[in-house]
Amino acid sequence: MQYRNLGKTGIQVSSLCFGTMSFGGNADEEMSKAMFERCREVGINFFDTANVYSNGRSEEILGRCIADHRDEIVLTSKVCMPTGKGINDKGLSRRHIMLSVEQSLKRLGTDRLDLYFVHHFDPLTPMEETLRALDDLQQQGKILYPAVSNWAAWQIAKALGISAKEQLARFECIQPMYNIVKRQAEVEILPLAESEQVGVISYSPLGGGLLTGKYNGGKPDTGRLVDVKMYSERYGDELYYDVAARFAAHAAKREVHPASLAVAWVMSHPAITAPIIGARSLEQLEPSLAALEVAMTPEWRKEIDALSITPPLATDRKEEQ
Repeated sequence: MQYRNLGKTGIQVSSLCFGTMSFGGNADEEMSKAMFERCREVGINFFDTANVYSNGRSEEILGRCIADHRDEIVLTSKVCMPTGKGINDKGLSRRHIMLSVEQSLKRLGTDRLDLYFVHHFDPLTPMEETLRALDDLQQQGKILYPAVSNWAAWQIAKALGISAKEQLARFECIQPMYNIVKRQAEVEILPLAESEQVGVISYSPLGGGLLTGKYNGGKPDTGRLVDVKMYSERYGDELYYDVAARFAAHAAKREVHPASLAVAWVMSHPAITAPIIGARSLEQLEPSLAALEVAMTPEWRKEIDALSITPPLATDRKEEQ
């Protein structure tokens, strides 16, 4: 296992992060614990969860998994998405943040979170309100660093500016979507992270399963990518299935499992600290772990880049790039 600096924090994290969205849902507690132990065997010390995963069950199960490893683990959770039916059971207000962090700490059985992500953008709450609440949590020792997921680059940059101006704890890690068919992060988010020395743990390296080699025949009639609204909207474009087929053929030519190659490609971007991998079973987990054995080169990465569409530059003045 290789370990990388998490931005400017001085923390060393494994080059793969394990995401526990399946804990308590598609993976029961026994399987969740087995996957956790397998990740520890290969040297993963970085685990990501959220208060809404399996309605809090993910945090509870992960908390039991880390009980004997807590000081060895870099632990994250998140706040913003609805946690109940109440009108204030969501968002990034001070009220919701302060209530949610206590609930997450209790479920995880720990006294602090290494990273606390704002899970989405909240247009109803001023950034200053959110950032001040996160700074207060850092001062209290309940979180070590604030972090951000699913924000646009301009929103993250604005928040970094406010934090610098007001001398508040800044976002030290970004969690964007990133894979071979979803490359928007390359335009501004990843350059921003490199410029400001912010860590990046990207999610969905397998495109919700699209890049595992199962969809060489085009868009299926049924399955998660069709039946689950979030994934059907995210990966419904026929173009994505064309890219997935080309990618699977390339992986076969190189004699590498498509899932291993997809994760290795994400790992190879210089701004990425660690891709977040996930699984429902040990069998499903192994190809993602095998990405550690893929010797990705800049030339090979360019070959894979050419299989998909490179997103447009942030400015139309291509001649000056």
